[in-house]
Amino acid sequence: MIRIDNVTKHYNGAARAALESVTLEIEKGDFVFLVGASGSGKSSLMRLMLREDVPNSGSVYVLGENLKRLPNRRVPYFRRKVGMVFQDFRLLPNKTVAQNVAFSLEVIGKSQGFIQAAVPDVLELVGLAHKAGNLPGELSGGEQQRVALARAIVNKPAILLADEPTGNLDPATSEDIMRLIERINAAGTTVVMATHDRAIVDRLQKRVVVLSHGQIISDERETGYSFTPANQNTNEDDN
Repeated sequence: MIRIDNVTKHYNGAARAALESVTLEIEKGDFVFLVGASGSGKSSLMRLMLREDVPNSGSVYVLGENLKRLPNRRVPYFRRKVGMVFQDFRLLPNKTVAQNVAFSLEVIGKSQGFIQAAVPDVLELVGLAHKAGNLPGELSGGEQQRVALARAIVNKPAILLADEPTGNLDPATSEDIMRLIERINAAGTTVVMATHDRAIVDRLQKRVVVLSHGQIISDERETGYSFTPANQNTNEDDN
């Protein structure tokens, strides 16, 4: 499903590599938390999985594609199979809830018939069917994240990448979002989630991959967030 082979990624001007000699394999249907302090490499790793970046060395395989060799013209087609949820929602402010979700299907060329059937279904799934006509500014933060999640999964992607999806939410709302993500995973979607939220990681007891200074230092299944790299602040923005 996802295979990272001996990957190193260095950004121009950075004093050290964002990722160094990272190897990781994620199987179909897996649920993986990426945890670690600011600058540990969580977001860098997810950008490679989405093909927003390519490694300086090593290989990234996602859904059978070697992303380092994937031509730019094929990247949009690859991303149709991968859903992405961000901390800051990234909704279109002048479009309604339904239009935001529909737009993600329009840009990949789905038919109007497909869109008209899929959008109400996914809004029902995330509990927002009654807010289909509202604008994002009329929603709470939790509701906006539900829209973002609906948009990410409406095309039934094989993989859902979530980069701090609960970072701007209160604990109760975060739990609601995580229950939705658990349901999506239970239906067969592979989930990779970067997070600083110890409570969520400890409650779910999934596979936890710990990064520190661009390297994987722990990879365990059915565990919590029990490790904190020394002298690092886990509440800052990641790289």
